[in-house]
Amino acid sequence: MVEQITDKLGRPIRDLRLSVTDRCNFRCDYCMPKEIFGDDFVFLPKDELLTFDEMVRIAALYTQLGVKKIRITGGEPLLRRDLYKLIAKLNELEGIEDIGLTTNGLLLKKHGLNLYNAGLRRLNISLDAIDDQVFQSINNRNIKATTILEQIDYALSIGFHIKVNVVIQKGVNDNQILPMLEYFKHRNIEIRFIEFMDVGNDNGWDFSKVVTKDEMLSMIENEFDIEAVKPKYYGEVAKYYRHKDNGVQFGLITSVSQSFCSTCTRARLSSDGKFYGCLFSEVDGFDVKSLMRSGASDETLLDQFKALWKIRDNRYSDERTEQTVANRKRNKINMNYIGG
Repeated sequence: MVEQITDKLGRPIRDLRLSVTDRCNFRCDYCMPKEIFGDDFVFLPKDELLTFDEMVRIAALYTQLGVKKIRITGGEPLLRRDLYKLIAKLNELEGIEDIGLTTNGLLLKKHGLNLYNAGLRRLNISLDAIDDQVFQSINNRNIKATTILEQIDYALSIGFHIKVNVVIQKGVNDNQILPMLEYFKHRNIEIRFIEFMDVGNDNGWDFSKVVTKDEMLSMIENEFDIEAVKPKYYGEVAKYYRHKDNGVQFGLITSVSQSFCSTCTRARLSSDGKFYGCLFSEVDGFDVKSLMRSGASDETLLDQFKALWKIRDNRYSDERTEQTVANRKRNKINMNYIGG
């Protein structure tokens, strides 16, 4: 039986984000800048990570509170060994209607078939440029965009449904919006452009680096014949549009200029088992892993999950100003630890 619970702002819980690793094979400046996450950076040891069985147990309990969608995140989740085994177990849970995975796509040829055979059908692939030089300057690993495009083609060939996510930074990759829209329009792939957010502590964010949804839309409307699309469900984060000539959709995620805190339905578990109610949470999450490993029963865990959601009042993007950003600097959780 599902118990419908809401937080302090009346928001139900529908989505669970599971981070499976804090490691990544890219060093994008807005997430894991190489100056900080160097070759000697110490990531979480294996025994501090949630096991797959622990993740499945948590997910099963959350289905009793209304969770219907699970997204696997990282770091780069394809770096977690035998990830397909987790997908297979999650697919067995009653009440879960959708499982997705967010990835940079570099290892899809290596792991994609196992993931597909385990029941995964949806991928969100992060690709911040279609030009090789621009993309290499962003990922700081000399990885070409064409390499990721080949991985995308492979994933399509085995049956995955794919969305492409692009974080847009002014003066960095805003010149990629139109060519990427053109490229993916003709491949029937949904692309979503995301306003640059102040996630974590180390990405050098300020308002001047944000290309807003309205600015992106104006640019797009000058080149393409498009029309708006109505939201498909409560809590949808993107404003969607379609190309009138072929119906392919694209989205603009207004995380800065038009906050969607009021309909946020996402709970987040870090790779070492801490609960966070918001992508912009401060560093001290609730330690679910320690509670589990101390022998807590399912009933105790379920009561704790209810309590955490019922006291949730996060609305950081609603409240974001230059002053709040300055006040909270160095206190937010980093994105490689909690996922996007």
